[in-house]
Amino acid sequence: MAQESRELRLAAVLVEFADTLIGDFDPVRQLGRLADGCVEILGARSAGVTLLEGDGRVGPVIHDAQQQQSVRELMEWEQESGPVRESLESGMPVRAVAVTSGEAAVRWPQFAAAARRFGIASVYAVPLLRHETLLGALSVYASEPPPQNGELAIAQILADATTVGLLNHRTYSQYRELAGQLQGALASRVRIEQAKGMLAERWRTTPDRAFDTLRQYARKNRLPLDQVARAVVLRTLPEARLRPDRPDRA
Repeated sequence: MAQESRELRLAAVLVEFADTLIGDFDPVRQLGRLADGCVEILGARSAGVTLLEGDGRVGPVIHDAQQQQSVRELMEWEQESGPVRESLESGMPVRAVAVTSGEAAVRWPQFAAAARRFGIASVYAVPLLRHETLLGALSVYASEPPPQNGELAIAQILADATTVGLLNHRTYSQYRELAGQLQGALASRVRIEQAKGMLAERWRTTPDRAFDTLRQYARKNRLPLDQVARAVVLRTLPEARLRPDRPDRA
């Protein structure tokens, strides 16, 4: 029954992590939920995400909501030497290691000593990686000896789901920005075409000559062409200023 409950909770969390295509999505809150999910589903004592900056440097740490100050300090140690550091450098998961083991003492002496002081028994890490894009790494701290490999696999699944959600939201945000730019460009084009047509009809000339007049006026006065076209459409730009060689008929 407990296993079934964990599986259902895992499924619910994965659905939650996929729901990122919304306007008020908060990446920091999402990463905090990843850490919370590890504590809740894996029974970890604590968990946190170490991010990478755009230039590849180790960035800020985002931890679970209940994390103690001592564990926060431990995560800072781990940025220098520890499972999360290895995961960031390799882009691979780092299996659970008991901090009292000789292996931990050799690989991460300072981190292992700090972990023992803070009551951590074992630690493992997985990357937030998708299609060669490495966002950071997730570290999971346990109060018990190293868990089975299934725990590492679940942590990686949670990290993968979070990474996919973050990257999808980034693509979605870029698409929305591009769509807004295209919409603005289209509206500008429509105004310019409308202004050309109005002037060509008034002056009984071709649209190309009307456009040349618009462009020359915009350049001479250092104004955006769309702004000049808008003024023509709204009839706020006197025709005599636009084309002094003709009488003002506006």
